[in-house]
Amino acid sequence: MTYCCHVKPYILKLQFINRLQAYFNKIREGEIRLNIIRVNMDNLEQEHICCAISNTKGDPAVAAKKAWLKDRFAEGLVFKKLDVRGKVFIEYIPAENAWCPIDADGYMFINCLWVSGQYKGQGYSNLLLKECIEDAKAMKRVGLVILSSDKKRPYLSDPKYLKYKGFIVSDKANPYFELYYLPFDENIKEPKFKDYARAGKIHKKGFVLYYSNQCPHAEKYAIIIEKIARERGLDFTLIRYESKEEAQNAPSPFTTYSLFYDGEFVTNEILSDKKFIKFLEEKGI
Repeated sequence: MTYCCHVKPYILKLQFINRLQAYFNKIREGEIRLNIIRVNMDNLEQEHICCAISNTKGDPAVAAKKAWLKDRFAEGLVFKKLDVRGKVFIEYIPAENAWCPIDADGYMFINCLWVSGQYKGQGYSNLLLKECIEDAKAMKRVGLVILSSDKKRPYLSDPKYLKYKGFIVSDKANPYFELYYLPFDENIKEPKFKDYARAGKIHKKGFVLYYSNQCPHAEKYAIIIEKIARERGLDFTLIRYESKEEAQNAPSPFTTYSLFYDGEFVTNEILSDKKFIKFLEEKGI
C-alpha cells in the first residue's frame, strides 16, 4: 500500500504509538518485567538520580543532590527508581529524620514520588508506592506520611492520587499545604505539622528564600533569582538548610524551596528567572 506524502507521517506516528502502548500493556500484564534499582552508597556515583538525569562530571546540581543523599543514607533514606532513562522514582525516610517540620514519630515520610513523561499512567506510581509500603512495614513503621496541597501544585504530590490510594488528610498549614497519611493499623496517632510551620509567615521584610539540596534544581535557580533581585536593588536573603534539625524548625512545610516576601509566603515552586521577573512585574516591584 502506498500513502501520499501528507498521510505517511501520520500513519508512522500511529504505528509507533500502537507499538508503545502494546509494550506498556505487556509490562502491566507481567509479560515484561522492569527492574527497580535501589540507589545506595555502592552505586550512587554510577546511577542517575532521575530528577537530574545528567551524570556529567562536575555538574553542580547533580553533585549537590548526591552529596545530600550520601548523608541521608545513614539516617535510613531509601531511593528507588525504575531501571529506565526517565523520571520514575520514590524517595522516603523515617519521619524522625525527615527534612520537614512535622510530628510523625513512627511513620515513614515520602520525600518524593515522581513518575513523568511516557511512563505516566502505566502503573509505576502504584509499583513504587507498594515498594515503600513493604519497606515501611518491614521496618515496623506505623504508616506513611507525605506532604501535599489543596490541589495539584508543582513539586508537591497529587492529592487526587493520594486519596485514591487511601491516604487521609491529617493536618493543614497556610496557605495551601496539607499533610496526608496512610496508617497501617487503627488507633494510631495522626501526624501533625509543628505549630510554627502553620502560619505561612515570617518576621523579616524583603525576599527570603529558604531551600535545601534535597532537590538538585533548588540551589541553581535560587542563586539565579538572588542575582536578579540584587541587580534591581532589592533586599534578598538566601538561607540553605544544612541539617535535619534546621529543616524541622522551618517556617514552612516545604523545606526544599519556600519563598517569602515581606513576611508572607509566596510559593514553593522553584522559580526560573523568567517566572521570578514576571512575579516582580505583577507586584510592581
